[in-house]
Amino acid sequence: MASIFRTVSWEVQQLVNDVHSGKIQLPDLQRPFVWPTSKVRDLFDSMYRGYPVGELMFWDVAADGESRSISGDANFIGQHQIIDGQQRLTSLYAAIKGFPVRDVNYNEKQIRIAFNPFSEKFEVRTPPIAKSPEWIEDISTYFASSYKATKTFFERYEESGETLSDEEKEAVHEVFSKLSGLEKYQFNVVHLQSEADKRLVADVFVRINSEGVRLKAYDYILTWLSVFWPEGREQIEEFSRNSRMSPAHASSALGKEIRWTAHNPYIDVENGHIVRAMVAVGQRRGRLQDAYAALQAKERHTGRVNPERQERELGLLKEALPVVVNPTNWTEFIRSIQAAGFRTNRNVTSHMNIIYSYVIFLLGRNDFGVELARLRALVARWLFMSQLTARYTGSSESQIQKDLDQIAALNKGDAEGFEELLNRTIDTQLTEDYWRFNLPQNLVTSGASLSPHYQCYLAALNILDAKLFMLNERVRDWMDPNQPAAKGTEGHHLFPRKYQEKVLGITDFKRINQVANFAPTDWATNIHISDRAPKDYWQELVEKRSQGEEWLKQQMYWHAIPEGWENMAYDEFLSNRRRLIAQVIRGAFAHITADSAPVISTSDVEERAGSRTLQEFFEAELLKSGDLLDPVDPDWIVDAVINEDGHLVIDGINVFDSLDEAAHFLGVTNLKGEEFWALQDGDDLVPLSRLSASS
Repeated sequence: MASIFRTVSWEVQQLVNDVHSGKIQLPDLQRPFVWPTSKVRDLFDSMYRGYPVGELMFWDVAADGESRSISGDANFIGQHQIIDGQQRLTSLYAAIKGFPVRDVNYNEKQIRIAFNPFSEKFEVRTPPIAKSPEWIEDISTYFASSYKATKTFFERYEESGETLSDEEKEAVHEVFSKLSGLEKYQFNVVHLQSEADKRLVADVFVRINSEGVRLKAYDYILTWLSVFWPEGREQIEEFSRNSRMSPAHASSALGKEIRWTAHNPYIDVENGHIVRAMVAVGQRRGRLQDAYAALQAKERHTGRVNPERQERELGLLKEALPVVVNPTNWTEFIRSIQAAGFRTNRNVTSHMNIIYSYVIFLLGRNDFGVELARLRALVARWLFMSQLTARYTGSSESQIQKDLDQIAALNKGDAEGFEELLNRTIDTQLTEDYWRFNLPQNLVTSGASLSPHYQCYLAALNILDAKLFMLNERVRDWMDPNQPAAKGTEGHHLFPRKYQEKVLGITDFKRINQVANFAPTDWATNIHISDRAPKDYWQELVEKRSQGEEWLKQQMYWHAIPEGWENMAYDEFLSNRRRLIAQVIRGAFAHITADSAPVISTSDVEERAGSRTLQEFFEAELLKSGDLLDPVDPDWIVDAVINEDGHLVIDGINVFDSLDEAAHFLGVTNLKGEEFWALQDGDDLVPLSRLSASS
């Protein structure tokens, strides 16, 4: 091993300058910048105090354009690719140069670290710190011009009415000199020599990174691909990144014409999603660890790599990836989601349902030649069934492996056999007992936005082309992804909250907010209902809104309104309505056929409006240190608090500077962070989306 690496000391200034020039580049095997800003602060604090902060590792190989510089201002061909230390090096560059980085959603974000020369403390920049004359609010200004920053600091301090003695000024100057010394801080950098074998580089990277940020199974495969098939890794990255942007936005962001992207209203595709689909289609494997082991191609008894087997496994992925990222395949699959009645990302509560249903679609289209209209309806039914039964929630890899094994028993090109297998599986899952007993029981929940079954009910209303509760506007238009979010996205209480609290004595949010107590309608109808009992407003609403007996009958079917419901006890009403909702879902599911499945165009779907970031909430003082956050669903019990850095801390140990990432950490993928999190305000929960809209 000693013959293929050497250790060299690098100063921070040299590292930063070479990143800026492009001599040091980030290979595509790296992740986006994921550190919370507080960790960047801790890095600078440790360096300032002379503490060790770990080694870096470079691969001394010119990449011929296979790498990207952090700065985007590269003038040299890369001489060093980073194998380990991306987060630290990116932190140094971004904080010292003031250059924005991209987060996990590929959005730009600024890293601002403040410094107090009196206490010699580094902190994440906050509004109070920015206003304080005792701080340099952004150290990048100091490293850009220490003379100017020092002069500005003293002027600002004196303008605040404070004075410093000559001794105090001298002490501050000494501290600033120490701050300048950060550029001389030395990192030990392990250089893998140019003759290092690619297999060794991949193995070293995986081993090292397994000791730091915990890698997911797909990270190992991405790493392997980055070394052995960098072009494929780039295709995966490009497809995923662009799924978040319209072609126009992608063209602007990337500086070149982009004619098509995978942008859609349902999912921001991640690299891991594409890896899962590619492995399933190419290697016919559901478990990514098994797929990775196959790519390593080590003989069981000797541990030696079998080059022929390794090349064969790579060949399977090379054949599969173009199928997975094919624009026509993706677009037609999106139409299957539409045919299932789902309109937005809020409706599909698990990304795995989407990705593995896409796998089923690709196999049906490419291996079995199922006619497209029939395949769209078949996959729509499969997706709908998967959400109802949580097929790919939990042990998703085991389940897709079982599905792949069953499909493997069919002869290639047997379209009829493929359809029969899927329909038989659907019927086995959605039995008479499921519709009559299981589904109503699953509707006993208070989390409308997080309930896969209630979201299937909303999808059912779209399939049936239903109209809003006691209105003529269609539900599907109300859920249009191109329309701005309105109040009461999941609908409004049929038994009003205040009526339950004041008259019925029900104060438990979980009972008040049962999904069976919601009906999709507009805000004006909700105001009309007000806090009145059903028996006090229902007949009046019927007289004002009903357009005849058939119209009212259809309304009561769509919205699962039991006969005489206005006189029922609350729990009796809930029980009856859950049963009727299940019947509506079942009826809509039967409508998903090749002939009648609606296809709603999303060709012009606009990009989802950007949410206010956690930092923006903090800087606008909408959130403050010590504020407690809860999920909007009261069934969830989570300990979450805003710390003094403006970060969200879950269970006292998991720190996030993104509301979205904090929600994803809990497995929530169908809601934006500001839609999932709510501020505790006394006994009430105020969704951050509402807090943001009201400011």
